Amino acid sequence: QVQLVESGGGLVQAGGSLRLSCAASGRTFSNYAMAWFRQAPGKAREFVAAVSWNGGSTDYADSVKGRFTISRDNAKRTVYLQMINLKPEDTAVYYCAGARQRTQAMPAKTNFDSWGQGTQVTVSS
Repeated sequence: QVQLVESGGGLVQAGGSLRLSCAASGRTFSNYAMAWFRQAPGKAREFVAAVSWNGGSTDYADSVKGRFTISRDNAKRTVYLQMINLKPEDTAVYYCAGARQRTQAMPAKTNFDSWGQGTQVTVSS
Protein backbone atom coordinates (compact mmCIF):
# COMPACT_ATOMS: atom_id res chain seq x y z
CA GLN A 1 0.00 0.00 0.00
CA VAL A 2 0.93 3.64 -0.35
CA GLN A 3 1.06 5.97 2.65
CA LEU A 4 -0.99 9.15 2.28
CA VAL A 5 -1.01 12.47 4.16
CA GLU A 6 -3.61 15.14 3.43
CA SER A 7 -3.26 18.88 4.01
CA GLY A 8 -4.93 22.13 3.05
CA GLY A 9 -8.20 21.91 4.90
CA GLY A 10 -9.60 24.79 6.89
CA LEU A 11 -12.47 27.18 7.48
CA VAL A 12 -13.82 29.15 4.52
CA GLN A 13 -16.91 31.18 3.80
CA ALA A 14 -19.51 30.01 1.34
CA GLY A 15 -18.41 30.87 -2.18
CA GLY A 16 -14.77 30.60 -1.24
CA SER A 17 -12.04 28.26 -2.44
CA LEU A 18 -9.58 25.75 -1.01
CA ARG A 19 -7.00 23.42 -2.45
CA LEU A 20 -6.37 20.12 -0.74
CA SER A 21 -3.13 18.21 -1.22
CA CYS A 22 -2.28 14.58 -0.59
CA ALA A 23 1.35 13.54 -0.43
CA ALA A 24 2.20 9.89 -1.03
CA SER A 25 5.11 7.75 0.05
CA GLY A 26 5.93 4.08 -0.04
CA ARG A 27 4.86 2.13 -3.09
CA THR A 28 5.22 3.53 -6.61
CA PHE A 29 2.73 6.36 -6.74
CA SER A 30 2.24 6.17 -10.50
CA ASN A 31 0.84 2.64 -10.17
CA TYR A 32 -2.14 4.02 -8.28
CA ALA A 33 -5.40 5.61 -9.25
CA MET A 34 -6.19 8.24 -6.64
CA ALA A 35 -9.41 9.61 -5.24
CA TRP A 36 -10.94 11.94 -2.71
CA PHE A 37 -13.80 10.91 -0.46
CA ARG A 38 -15.52 12.88 2.28
CA GLN A 39 -17.54 12.20 5.39
CA ALA A 40 -19.84 14.70 7.02
CA PRO A 41 -20.96 14.32 10.66
CA GLY A 42 -23.59 11.62 10.99
CA LYS A 43 -23.32 10.62 7.34
CA ALA A 44 -21.64 7.82 5.43
CA ARG A 45 -18.40 8.43 3.61
CA GLU A 46 -19.03 9.42 0.00
CA PHE A 47 -17.02 9.55 -3.19
CA VAL A 48 -15.96 12.99 -4.40
CA ALA A 49 -13.52 12.60 -7.30
CA ALA A 50 -10.96 10.23 -8.81
CA VAL A 51 -8.07 10.43 -11.25
CA SER A 52 -6.34 7.64 -13.18
CA TRP A 53 -2.68 6.77 -12.74
CA ASN A 54 -1.44 9.31 -15.29
CA GLY A 55 -4.20 11.91 -14.98
CA GLY A 56 -5.74 10.88 -18.30
CA SER A 57 -9.16 10.12 -16.84
CA THR A 58 -11.18 11.76 -14.10
CA ASP A 59 -14.51 11.10 -12.44
CA TYR A 60 -16.63 13.31 -10.20
CA ALA A 61 -19.66 13.03 -7.99
CA ASP A 62 -22.59 14.95 -9.44
CA SER A 63 -22.67 17.21 -6.39
CA VAL A 64 -19.20 18.62 -7.13
CA LYS A 65 -19.07 18.66 -10.93
CA GLY A 66 -18.09 22.07 -12.22
CA ARG A 67 -16.81 23.18 -8.81
CA PHE A 68 -14.07 20.69 -7.90
CA THR A 69 -11.06 19.62 -9.96
CA ILE A 70 -8.84 16.66 -9.18
CA SER A 71 -5.30 16.52 -10.53
CA ARG A 72 -2.01 14.81 -9.81
CA ASP A 73 1.71 15.38 -10.18
CA ASN A 74 3.48 12.04 -10.29
CA ALA A 75 6.91 13.66 -10.08
CA LYS A 76 5.87 15.22 -6.75
CA ARG A 77 3.89 12.13 -5.68
CA THR A 78 0.96 14.39 -4.89
CA VAL A 79 -2.72 14.54 -5.76
CA TYR A 80 -4.76 17.72 -5.46
CA LEU A 81 -8.38 18.71 -5.09
CA GLN A 82 -9.12 22.27 -6.12
CA MET A 83 -12.47 23.37 -4.71
CA ILE A 84 -14.25 26.56 -5.75
CA ASN A 85 -17.67 28.01 -5.00
CA LEU A 86 -17.78 26.04 -1.78
CA LYS A 87 -21.12 25.45 -0.09
CA PRO A 88 -21.98 24.70 3.55
CA GLU A 89 -22.96 21.18 2.46
CA ASP A 90 -19.35 20.59 1.41
CA THR A 91 -18.39 20.63 5.10
CA ALA A 92 -16.78 17.28 5.90
CA VAL A 93 -13.56 15.47 6.63
CA TYR A 94 -11.89 14.88 3.28
CA TYR A 95 -9.88 11.71 2.76
CA CYS A 96 -7.36 10.87 0.11
CA ALA A 97 -7.38 7.27 -1.12
CA GLY A 98 -5.43 5.09 -3.52
CA ALA A 99 -6.13 1.97 -5.53
CA ARG A 100 -3.43 0.05 -7.35
CA GLN A 101 -4.58 0.24 -10.96
CA ARG A 102 -2.55 1.39 -13.94
CA THR A 103 -5.32 1.78 -16.54
CA GLN A 104 -7.46 4.64 -17.81
CA ALA A 105 -10.52 2.92 -16.42
CA MET A 106 -11.37 3.94 -12.89
CA PRO A 107 -11.27 1.39 -10.11
CA ALA A 108 -14.49 0.48 -8.38
CA LYS A 109 -15.04 2.78 -5.42
CA THR A 110 -14.67 -0.18 -3.07
CA ASN A 111 -11.20 -0.97 -4.45
CA PHE A 112 -9.60 2.10 -2.86
CA ASP A 113 -7.72 0.53 0.04
CA SER A 114 -4.97 3.00 0.98
CA TRP A 115 -6.27 5.89 3.08
CA GLY A 116 -4.97 9.06 4.63
CA GLN A 117 -5.96 10.40 8.03
CA GLY A 118 -8.25 13.09 6.64
CA THR A 119 -8.36 16.87 6.66
CA GLN A 120 -11.29 18.96 7.90
CA VAL A 121 -13.05 21.36 5.55
CA THR A 122 -15.63 23.67 7.09
CA VAL A 123 -17.71 26.03 4.98
CA SER A 124 -19.63 28.70 6.84
CA SER A 125 -22.81 30.27 5.50
